[in-house]
Amino acid sequence: MTGDEIVALSRRHTISEWAVQSAVDPIPVARAKGVYFWTPEGKRFIDFNSQLMCVNIGHGDPRVIEAIRRQAEAVCYVTPGGMTTEARARLGAKLAEVAPGDINVFFFTNGGAEANENAFKIARAHTGRPKILARYRSYHGATAAAISATGDPRRWSQPPAPGFVHVLDPYHGVRRGWDSAEEALRQLEEIIQLEGPQTIAGFILETVTGTNGVLVPPDGYMQGVRALCDKYGILMIADEVMSGFGRTGTWFAIEHWGVVPDLMTMAKGLTSGYVPLGAVGLRQAIADTFRDRMFPGGLTYSSHPVACAAALATLAVYEEDGLIERARERGALMRQLLDDLAARHPSVGAVRSIGLFGAVELVRSRRTMEPMAPFNGTSPDMAALGTFFRQEGLFTFVRWNYFFTNPPLCITEAELREGLAIIDRALDITDEAMQR
Repeated sequence: MTGDEIVALSRRHTISEWAVQSAVDPIPVARAKGVYFWTPEGKRFIDFNSQLMCVNIGHGDPRVIEAIRRQAEAVCYVTPGGMTTEARARLGAKLAEVAPGDINVFFFTNGGAEANENAFKIARAHTGRPKILARYRSYHGATAAAISATGDPRRWSQPPAPGFVHVLDPYHGVRRGWDSAEEALRQLEEIIQLEGPQTIAGFILETVTGTNGVLVPPDGYMQGVRALCDKYGILMIADEVMSGFGRTGTWFAIEHWGVVPDLMTMAKGLTSGYVPLGAVGLRQAIADTFRDRMFPGGLTYSSHPVACAAALATLAVYEEDGLIERARERGALMRQLLDDLAARHPSVGAVRSIGLFGAVELVRSRRTMEPMAPFNGTSPDMAALGTFFRQEGLFTFVRWNYFFTNPPLCITEAELREGLAIIDRALDITDEAMQR
């Protein structure tokens, strides 16, 4: 099929997520390899967002594809409650090896949203408390409880489930900037006291906030959250769905701050998106809650053998190719190049990155720090920026007044410079917009 035929048929018979359907104009993809993908007509794109921040090892790795084939030939599916497989057993053991601290028991889900849903169930069952704290600048998924925990405007689309309380993030937007860790923690403790700590089961937070702008917490914040959770008997739930598996230069982002959460959710980089899989990691003391009590959850495709085999092969690729170390090294270079863009382009109000997890935030004036587009909105200039990226063969997300730089961890220095050179040219558009 041609690209136009694929797009027309998809628009007629399928729905695209988080979009006004009449405005959907997807890129038709025929094949992908490494950091690139191609349309049916042969137009090449450099994937500067790892699709949905998930294709960490790059596209088309033959080792993962072969593992999927072998498992499919052996056994595609068994019931997760009454049977198990070698792939499931080995994956649980391997995750226990790479996860921080004593997180060594795992419940496998279909993806990140369901991992968070089950983390809430676990926290409530373990503590006997009803409430979950979450932050406003957050995204935890689109299922009923996960969207209720989400803090950004996507949660406005449906009534929230009961039992969720939102707190402020240390970041308040490009105009107001950051609270100190101490100030943010004082605000958090006040809300805990006002809500009643005896009613709060858990506090979920993205270790490094993802689609709300790659917000790297100030030093001391995560340690302070851990201390407050310990003080009040609240479970700390680290959402590592986007920041896990090497994205920030460590296996999991929480390792940067030397903190062990009580529960840790993951997906995306677990299989690099080759097949769907998520997981909740539990510390041993929490897992022991269910030794003599029923575990309050279940999924038809939990521990799917093909997904577990893909995850095992993906974890091996991280290790064999040194991708965690490469993310640190390439991340240092990316930060230098982002700082250079900020120095030369007046429309760049802020750059943030950790490892190969980055965002560029654009403003109309560095004096007023007015965003290039409003909160939860767009502007002709940001739309023009996105159009330029597409024309020049660079794929990334443009959201509100910022865009992302999240390439696969296998990216070479030349490929990284290639993508940032396109971004460099594109920023002339927003620089010119400042003059109007």
